[in-house]
Amino acid sequence: MKPSITFLAILAATQGITAVKVPQNVRDFYKRVKVGRCEGSDKLKGGFFDRDGKNEKAQWSYCQKSVAGQAIFLHGPNTFANMDIDCDGDLSDPGDGRCGSSEDTQGQTAFVDQVRKVSKNKIKDLNANIHPYVVFGNDREDGGPTFSPQKYGVKPLSVMAVVCGEKLIYGIWADTNGDDGPPVVGEASISFATACYGTKAINGNSGHDESDVLYVAFTGEDALPGPRTKWDAKDFKEFEDSIEEVGNRLIKRLK
Repeated sequence: MKPSITFLAILAATQGITAVKVPQNVRDFYKRVKVGRCEGSDKLKGGFFDRDGKNEKAQWSYCQKSVAGQAIFLHGPNTFANMDIDCDGDLSDPGDGRCGSSEDTQGQTAFVDQVRKVSKNKIKDLNANIHPYVVFGNDREDGGPTFSPQKYGVKPLSVMAVVCGEKLIYGIWADTNGDDGPPVVGEASISFATACYGTKAINGNSGHDESDVLYVAFTGEDALPGPRTKWDAKDFKEFEDSIEEVGNRLIKRLK
């Protein structure tokens, strides 16, 4: 069978990815805020699970420790979060097929209308095989805990920074956790996870289990991608490169 264009793009982009040195200020932030718990006014909302809720307590939270008003990150007791896999969005090209094992794929992301607007209809939605996006925030109608990053100034499709696998990678906030299971946190698109951990370790139903991934969302209009953003990028690297300048500016807030 002839390989799809997206498959070749993923392969080429993955082969071109090297471990990006995490800036010292981000390393210091990672080590400092990881210790202990997120409590008091630092904890914006708690009561979430990192995995499936079966073998752990709901001790994960949305936290603003040391970055109040500037950023929000996921935090657990002396830890951060894992990385589950999201394959939602434009499904017209299945990529290399790894999303085929996903059991909860949906045909659109949470901000599909905004995607069409900012891309000037160049794309109909994000493609999880191309766009590095993060699932952040929790929407539920069953009485479980919810959290809206927008309430605290985080804009849809804004740039996020993620420390994973000894790398710093930029993506965008593009989806939210629903009520199709326990109230969990820690999830990103398959292209994001692949950049972190490679193709062999990642598929639609298998992510990164260790709770050592730091997800950081930033507040304000200046966290939105700029006019040079390649919404119609053909591979991960092309898109991430187009938001790198914004990301590099935002991580200076992590002190």
